[in-house]
Amino acid sequence: MLEKQKSKHKHLTSFQIIILGFLAIIIAGSLLLSLPFAARDGQCAAFSDALFTATSAVCVTGLVVKDTALYWSVFGQCVILLLIQVGGMGIVTVAVSAAAISGRKIGLMQRSAMQEAISAHHVGGIVRLAKLILKITALTELVGAVLLMPFFCRDFGPLKGIWFSVFHSVSAFCNAGFDLMGAKEPYSSLTSYATQPFVNFTVMALIIIGGIGFLTWEDIKKNKLRFRKYRMQSKVILTVTALLIAVPAFVLFFFEFSSLPLGERLLCSLFQSVTPRTAGFNTADLTALSDSGKMMIIILMLIGGSPGSTAGGMKTTTVAVLVSSALSVFSKKEHTHFFKRRIAEDTVRNAATIFLMYIVLFAAGGMLISRIENIPLLVSLFETASAIGTVGLSLGITAQLGLVSRLILILLMFFGRVGGLTLIFAALSQKAATGIKYPQEKITVG
Repeated sequence: MLEKQKSKHKHLTSFQIIILGFLAIIIAGSLLLSLPFAARDGQCAAFSDALFTATSAVCVTGLVVKDTALYWSVFGQCVILLLIQVGGMGIVTVAVSAAAISGRKIGLMQRSAMQEAISAHHVGGIVRLAKLILKITALTELVGAVLLMPFFCRDFGPLKGIWFSVFHSVSAFCNAGFDLMGAKEPYSSLTSYATQPFVNFTVMALIIIGGIGFLTWEDIKKNKLRFRKYRMQSKVILTVTALLIAVPAFVLFFFEFSSLPLGERLLCSLFQSVTPRTAGFNTADLTALSDSGKMMIIILMLIGGSPGSTAGGMKTTTVAVLVSSALSVFSKKEHTHFFKRRIAEDTVRNAATIFLMYIVLFAAGGMLISRIENIPLLVSLFETASAIGTVGLSLGITAQLGLVSRLILILLMFFGRVGGLTLIFAALSQKAATGIKYPQEKITVG
């Protein structure tokens, strides 16, 4: 009986499966990118470069130490694209979806793991949701690639244009930020298409669709445009997403890009308000932004996308819960609520914990890199916000960073993609709650 109890404790939890799955894919990707034919020059890439690139791809970040188009061969680019796709959809989601399509039985453990991976509220219907995710992903990326083809085929030729269209469609939908525009100019991202409305709006649409979350897709599919029938979470996600696009775009339009012609100014403002959460493409020179403009981008990167999506960051719902909690305190209301629905106290505690973890790691990482590399603190904070938010935007310092700074960014990218609570629950899952309640005593705050 004792042995049976011990064997039960040896089972991996869903949180541990998610973490080990991401680690396994990162290591496999690093080894593939270390092969001689993964690089254009036929030389084996340094393992630190391969590890950084694989982590950035699986964690759908987009920070790079080597220009993707110029350094990696077609094989290397294919590996990166595969890592982006798996990382964006989630390792568990891909595995469960593949098993469902092949007709294999999905066990309770796999269903539970996928529930955690996509932030679903319950296990029921999880396989059906996995199939929906696959369909929407395939359809959206295909449509995105077709829409981008006329422009990329015009600029790079038919075969290269098709490959570029597919690569950038997947990268945008998965909120990865990897690009092949080094073929025009190293590390240039989409700056050469800053005046092309069709390219801008296509990429923005892919980023937003990928970043609002799989459960929101399900709501939209089921209820169409009947907003009142959506889940409370979907309502919050769509409302906060709209605000986080409109308000920064307004600020950028009037205070950062005022020297540009009106049309380009509008496109640049919109694109730069969408991409920090958490896509990583850019159509403007971010180093030219004012310090306040850079700080606003940092805040957007830390917020990120929505739960159960291809995006990272602390998530739109986390910020919404914290803001609503603060408003309830200001108005002396007992509970936090949205759309006439009360939020559980443990959700508020989780949001506060996530916020604290992100701020501490972001600030600590930034200060360490600033000290190690002897660079301005704001520049290093921009880099760490980009890493932990899994964004990929940079002020041009990534390739020049030393090994220790790169390792810091690797850890931040992994934390940002897997999630702080997932890591903590994976580490502490075996510890049972004691149920002890200590005597209560008041402490003054604020």
